[in-house]
Amino acid sequence: MEQKKKSRGIFWVLFAVSIAAFYGVYQIGGGYCSMVLPFNVTFFAMAMDLM
Repeated sequence: MEQKKKSRGIFWVLFAVSIAAFYGVYQIGGGYCSMVLPFNVTFFAMAMDLM
């Protein structure tokens, strides 16, 4: 079977946006930045094609 090459560029963009959101929330709310961590980890794993 042939495997298609998956486009992962959108996940790298979403990972960068989630990192920016992490620092934005950290500047505003401090301890609430941990609520953004699931997005950081998920988008990074999808960009690295681990999932």
